Amino acid sequence: MTSPPMPRGRARARPLWSAGAGVAVWLAYLWAAPTTVLGLLASLLAWPRGRICLVDGVIEARGPLLAWVLRHLVPLPGGAAAITLGHVVLGRDQPTLDQTRGHERVHVRQYERWGPFLVPAYLVASLWVAVRGGHPYLDNPFERQAFGDE
Repeated sequence: MTSPPMPRGRARARPLWSAGAGVAVWLAYLWAAPTTVLGLLASLLAWPRGRICLVDGVIEARGPLLAWVLRHLVPLPGGAAAITLGHVVLGRDQPTLDQTRGHERVHVRQYERWGPFLVPAYLVASLWVAVRGGHPYLDNPFERQAFGDE
């Protein structure tokens, strides 16, 4: 999840869909697949006036309805600029997707590592941080890693 404003970030190039992709890459996609399916369902909110495209092996979706959902239904002040669900990134608009790409790709790698356990682990981490007096978003270790790797 990303809250605006965000510094520009660049994705690390990985040949995810190349013919010579190794077994580890395919296993990473499979491990993240349950959450990716949720992301694909959510990406349908990009239609009819938005866009869905594949960028470096990650599906990116944007559109007016997605922008409204990210602004109003994500429990952060001002909402979220973008959110990652597996290998799907949902963003408010194209400039936001471009700007948050590096940050969101860190979350993609986290899904590849944690698979279907990332969402519960993220929520537990946010709760733990809040109980200890920290900010549940900014001090969440998953976000700190993403902000650090931009």
